[in-house]
Amino acid sequence: MNATAKTRDEIRVGNRKVALSNPDKELFPDDGITKAELIDYYRTVARPMLTHLKDRPLVMERYPDGYRGKSFFHKDVPDYFPDWIRTVRVPKEGGSLTMAVCQDTATLVYLANQACITPHPWLSPADCLGCPDRLVFDLDPSEDDGDSFETVRWSARQLGDLLTELGLRPALMTTGSRGLHLLVPLDQRTDFETARHFARRVAGVLAARHSDRLTTEPRKNKRRGRLYLDTQRNAYAQTSVAPYAVRARPHAPVATPLKWDELDDPELGPRRWTLRTLPERLDKYGDAWKGLSRCRRSLSGAERRLDALT
Repeated sequence: MNATAKTRDEIRVGNRKVALSNPDKELFPDDGITKAELIDYYRTVARPMLTHLKDRPLVMERYPDGYRGKSFFHKDVPDYFPDWIRTVRVPKEGGSLTMAVCQDTATLVYLANQACITPHPWLSPADCLGCPDRLVFDLDPSEDDGDSFETVRWSARQLGDLLTELGLRPALMTTGSRGLHLLVPLDQRTDFETARHFARRVAGVLAARHSDRLTTEPRKNKRRGRLYLDTQRNAYAQTSVAPYAVRARPHAPVATPLKWDELDDPELGPRRWTLRTLPERLDKYGDAWKGLSRCRRSLSGAERRLDALT
């Protein structure tokens, strides 16, 4: 990957000119990864990544002093953002927010220049904010489990099999942090309350089947070493880490979409790929989630099958 942004104060991205500030600033000083390298990474992965960002309100996880410095989640678009960045007005309790929507590579580059290391999209698109088109299950290992990722790997297989049994088409992704995400594409005919209730029921069924290894208990002091099946993200205004997003952790690991057979890879781990190694994976194997939109399914049939199971 060529650091084309390095030492320049402006780059052309498509038909846009994007001003750069402090491109040589090290955001991951342990590895010498600069803001310019972050920008060039996002340019490289923009094509597959934008399919998961487009048309969605975006929360920016920003680290102006690098990943070990003070950070903040930026929701409302500031006045200085250029007018060519698409925005959407999002209702909230007591008012509304104006949020960025990442439609193109130039916007992705601009956000990276704002030291947005990790973009977090909504689970619903801007044209129907109350209707999610994806469910997310976060497999969060217990800190007490010495073999935590093997438990995550096993749990992903169990949950994937159950969701498939219910007629859904789950997709798998490393988080770049500690665990795995299972994402379930939906046909956007369900509101958040219905979707979240369904996700909780699925997690409850699986935890009851394997009560010695899995739990739906959100309080860490009550998990007793079991893996937490986290469904809390499935609510209005909640977000999930974007596929191909860099995480603010040592060596700049990346949230990486997987094929299901990669669960059997003994070298698989939550931080297997990084900003510097992910582009080679893309070049060699392509986007593991290509065609994901064709996997959208209705929850109504899945709910009937879940009723029959329980």
